[in-house]
Amino acid sequence: MLKALTSLACAAAASVALAQGMPTQEAIRGVMRRVADWQILHQPAVRHGATNWTNGALYVGMLDWGELAEQAEKDTSYTRWIAGIGDGCGWRPAPVRRGAGKNAHADDFTVCQSWLRLYQRFGGEGRLKPTRERVDGILKQPPKTALVEFDAKKWFGTLQRWSWCDALYMAPQVYAQLWLITKDAKYLDYMNQEFKATTDALYDKEERLFFRDCRYFPDAPENGYAHREANGAKVFWGRGNGWVVAGLANLLRILPKDAPNRAYYENLFKEMCGRLAGLQGKDGYWHASLLDPASYPSPETSGTGFIVYALAWGVNEGYLDRAATLPVILKGWDALVKAVGEDGKLGYVQPIGQDPKKVTRAMTEVYGVGAFLQAGTQMHRLAGAK
Repeated sequence: MLKALTSLACAAAASVALAQGMPTQEAIRGVMRRVADWQILHQPAVRHGATNWTNGALYVGMLDWGELAEQAEKDTSYTRWIAGIGDGCGWRPAPVRRGAGKNAHADDFTVCQSWLRLYQRFGGEGRLKPTRERVDGILKQPPKTALVEFDAKKWFGTLQRWSWCDALYMAPQVYAQLWLITKDAKYLDYMNQEFKATTDALYDKEERLFFRDCRYFPDAPENGYAHREANGAKVFWGRGNGWVVAGLANLLRILPKDAPNRAYYENLFKEMCGRLAGLQGKDGYWHASLLDPASYPSPETSGTGFIVYALAWGVNEGYLDRAATLPVILKGWDALVKAVGEDGKLGYVQPIGQDPKKVTRAMTEVYGVGAFLQAGTQMHRLAGAK
């Protein structure tokens, strides 16, 4: 009886949130268009190259928005913009790096999520071949470096594998896409193996959050990196965990329902979402430090965007309880919209980094825009749900 009453109370709360806080689909598309248009206008000034990892999340978000704009408004310009960038760089991954990371560095494949997605939609061997050739080269001689290395100088040698949590947004989806396209199990096998290895190394089962990398472990030797926050909590970076949970959502969008090991990713996704939903700030944002937001009180929209995207996708797909999660999503989306200027610039995006830092409204970055557009697309689905 108590459980039934609790469920009814949650459902009632969700109904109130829906009635009072759910924006219209037209309003959602309107702010998404402003943000996307601002970024496209300012993209030539972005210092990153077309295949740089920073643009990877932007392209994914822009493709999500592009598909929505096509369906709702018959506007193909955003999809064509991404296709034009792919054409311009020959549909290649980022250039092979020298030294640590070499050809297997996860960041170098982030843009390939969008190249393969466009291949799956439109075909064209040129969209597939460069990514497949690079990945095949890795699988011929897969890296065997350790994932945990406390010596700061030696740690960079671990980057040949997915030794930092952001990597779980960057590369696994590409391997899953290649498996889906080619039906060759080697891609899925490698992805499953490496994803689990990274999770075993960096996931704190007690906190249900990911360390950014081993240098931030609370019991790591003194290495120049923070091992505890000012309040004594472990260091869990907001965007770092946003990268992971959004990457899981992207991965689950790719994997068929009967894919081997899919349950592993579903369980991890639901576990992280449940934890993250409870860490939202009163202002609607997830702050740069998840467990010490008082030390970083300013809004942070890249981590918030990724988390809102994951939560909204989880509700839309039936993985998360709608009544319990919807108020969190609505509050997060409202916070994101408040960070958008009249001209469409998304502010409060923490710059490139690897741990919590202070953020200002003037700060923006392309991956923050990508997170916003992914979140908006799932918000649009929520707003249209009956």
